[in-house]
Amino acid sequence: MEATGRLCAEPGCNEPGEFRAPMGHTRGGYDGPGEFRWLCLDHVRAFNSGYNFFQGMSPDEIHDAQRPYAGWERETRAFNATGGADRPPRWADFADPLDAIGARFRDRMKDRAERKDGKPLSGLDRESLKVLDLEIDADRSALRKRYSELVRKYHPDRNGGDRSHETRLQRVIEAYQHLRASPAFV
Repeated sequence: MEATGRLCAEPGCNEPGEFRAPMGHTRGGYDGPGEFRWLCLDHVRAFNSGYNFFQGMSPDEIHDAQRPYAGWERETRAFNATGGADRPPRWADFADPLDAIGARFRDRMKDRAERKDGKPLSGLDRESLKVLDLEIDADRSALRKRYSELVRKYHPDRNGGDRSHETRLQRVIEAYQHLRASPAFV
């Protein structure tokens, strides 16, 4: 850090005071960090090595501060599962000739749509359905049928030995194998 004309606050030290430290070994309250002073590198190291967070605490206060879930027992708001895409944007009344705002909202809602049978889909399940070009509500028979169509379409034996679709075929096979083992398709 650069010194800004401050000297170390330790008596008799003329080194630049580059590092901020609390006035004593007490913690600041809820009104901020409290008062502080500026120390040189050697004195801030000495201050830090002698710092004891628990100084002045009773054994019960120390125990409460050391609990692994300290602070987590307070009630918090739940995260929004839809990431804020549960209602149309507030600017929906504005002119949007390219439908940029509405299209983004519809895409986000489509990506988070639920299956009609209530079976949950993971992100990888959804990605695999996109690879196979299937709807979210596809069943196991639709999955098998679409897989067979795509394997016939991309397999080199069906294309006169043309291996240009090999990467696409591999993605189709991986997507099918994943979905076949997915709880939504069991």
